[in-house]
Amino acid sequence: MKLRAALIIAVLACSAPAEQRACREVEGERILARDLAVAIPAFAALPPQLSVAFAPLPGSRRIMHASELVSLARRNSIEFATIEDLCFEWPMQPLARAAVTEAMRASLDVPEATIEIVEMSRNQVPRGRIEFPRDRLGTPAAAGSPVLWRGNVVYGDARRFAIWARVTVTAGTVQVVATESLRAGQPVEVRQLRLETTLGFPLPKKLARSVEQVAGRLPLRPLPAGAPIRLDQLAAPFDVNRGDVVDVEVRSGAARLSFSGKAETAGRSGDLVAIRNEDTHRLFQARVKEKGKAFVLTRVPQVK
Repeated sequence: MKLRAALIIAVLACSAPAEQRACREVEGERILARDLAVAIPAFAALPPQLSVAFAPLPGSRRIMHASELVSLARRNSIEFATIEDLCFEWPMQPLARAAVTEAMRASLDVPEATIEIVEMSRNQVPRGRIEFPRDRLGTPAAAGSPVLWRGNVVYGDARRFAIWARVTVTAGTVQVVATESLRAGQPVEVRQLRLETTLGFPLPKKLARSVEQVAGRLPLRPLPAGAPIRLDQLAAPFDVNRGDVVDVEVRSGAARLSFSGKAETAGRSGDLVAIRNEDTHRLFQARVKEKGKAFVLTRVPQVK
């Protein structure tokens, strides 16, 4: 029993120096000759920017064994008395809560927002710029509930080290609300809208934030009174509406003919609409040019 304990102690004693070997910091994709020269001055004879090995990834180590170093020295006619293994690692540090909050605030671009970090990455990270893109912020399942926001530490040569945080975000935001039910396909009037300021999760960009964004547009489906209005629920107004008097231009080669007609269908610029000639009462199709104007192209007869 005593012999076994002695053997264990001896093994631990022998392994301790290797485990406690201090690693040198390196930041970059490669270990350079100048990094070796810090530990072994003889390598200062090499060009400082000479690449000698791949650098380790953040969180790992790269051991350059004595045999590698001896081989490198011989190839470059460098002599020294003794040499040992060299350890390199990417410098790591704890993720700073204040820096995370600052990066989130810059990305969110809502100065009055309150950001509370409930939980975040606990692993150490490389030194670099912290980013939390706005489009990687989720939407909470319920008001006031935490939401996942994924980000990165940009380090080295624009590499990215993934990080995350669970946050609650609240802000006073303006939204457009319908004061009465809005019918599909009917232009929205200013009197049917009001602005409300609410305290909650910052509204996504697709929600209307001003009356001007909504007035005159057409709901794609019925919208109930009191509901916030999203921009993707609206279509652009027609340039020609049914019943409008439209200026029509008929083009045939260099010839032009203009007259007025009454629109029987609605359309936007580039659409074909049905128009009735008010003199002949004939129905024909014309292409909408702009608001209140349309044109008809006819082929010029070929002379044989």
